[in-house]
Amino acid sequence: MKTVKLLSAALIVGALCLVIPACAKKQAADVIKIGVFEPLTGGNAAGGAMEVEGIRLANELNPSVTIDGKVYKVELVIADNKSEKVDAANAVERLITNDKVTVILGSWGSSLAMAGGEVAKDAKIPVIGLSCTNPLVTAGNDFYFRVCFIDPFQGRVMANYAAGDLNAKTAVIVQEVSNDYSVGLAKFFKDTFTGLTGDPNSVLATVNYNSGDQDFSAQLTTIKGLNADVIFAPGNYTESALVISQARQQGITAPFIGGDTWETPEFVDVGKVNVEGTVFSTFFASEYATSAVAAVFLSEYKKKYNKEPAAVTALGFDGYLVALDAITRANSTDPVKIRDAIAQTAGFVGATGTTTLDSNGDATKGAYLKTVQNGKFVFKTFVNP
Repeated sequence: MKTVKLLSAALIVGALCLVIPACAKKQAADVIKIGVFEPLTGGNAAGGAMEVEGIRLANELNPSVTIDGKVYKVELVIADNKSEKVDAANAVERLITNDKVTVILGSWGSSLAMAGGEVAKDAKIPVIGLSCTNPLVTAGNDFYFRVCFIDPFQGRVMANYAAGDLNAKTAVIVQEVSNDYSVGLAKFFKDTFTGLTGDPNSVLATVNYNSGDQDFSAQLTTIKGLNADVIFAPGNYTESALVISQARQQGITAPFIGGDTWETPEFVDVGKVNVEGTVFSTFFASEYATSAVAAVFLSEYKKKYNKEPAAVTALGFDGYLVALDAITRANSTDPVKIRDAIAQTAGFVGATGTTTLDSNGDATKGAYLKTVQNGKFVFKTFVNP
């Protein structure tokens, strides 16, 4: 059984002292750089921006780390991966080669994470994923870890909701075929749903679209004729909202359910009244956050931004704290030693709950179900892993 000193609460409490000048005993003598690669432009920009909010807040509250008795200032180096795979790989390359980062955080979007992950693996620089849920992100990559649950679990959660809570006997899947996240999550949903119904043909069809598409009339004509009990549509927030809106305009009334990418303001802005009542799985709910770290996160976030945080913002906050915890335990600036410390993370209490990493570098965590109600994301229930 792995045992790790739990530093998350201490990091937060210490941070509250560090941000007050009277508590500062000495200036940070050296700098340790943490890289961040996120989509800040392009189709996934809203998701990347929300993760960066959490990372920045954690850095403001925890701006330094002590290594071998010396205080290091923690400097964030943020690179835009432009929502493109090639740019994601290039962003990681620049962070490593030009900026000399020691640890990297990111990225929103499993496809982007996988593209950057290969570069980090070759350079032996550890990466902590925040909301990249596809199993392939960490598979075969000893330098990639994550603080979120993964899609086999998320797919099971939504299939159980469809078959249990909605009493659905048939389903249709709408997948963003150019998006590894969407394709993987669709598969895990289908595997579980067909098992629950006992009917290998209970998923009546899987229809495809590409990232950036805006007209879904052909796909929806097929769907309408099938009259399924539920429609599972994991994909990026903009395209998903357009699919749902156009489905309602065609008279399709079946409930739509999806995954964590829906929890962005843009999903509601684009979908408006059409996305009311949709249900999705996600990583965090303020109503269910009970730890001391979560209390600090919620208080400081609302003070800074005057709004409710998104789940991926809380994951960004936790990812930074897990990196600092690993640097502290490694007591080194050596990326390989920090990588080894990250791999031993167990029982780490953060804003999103307790993070323990398994042998693949994946966190075992529960899922929160939320619905859109009066234009807001409203907590429904928690599902234990």
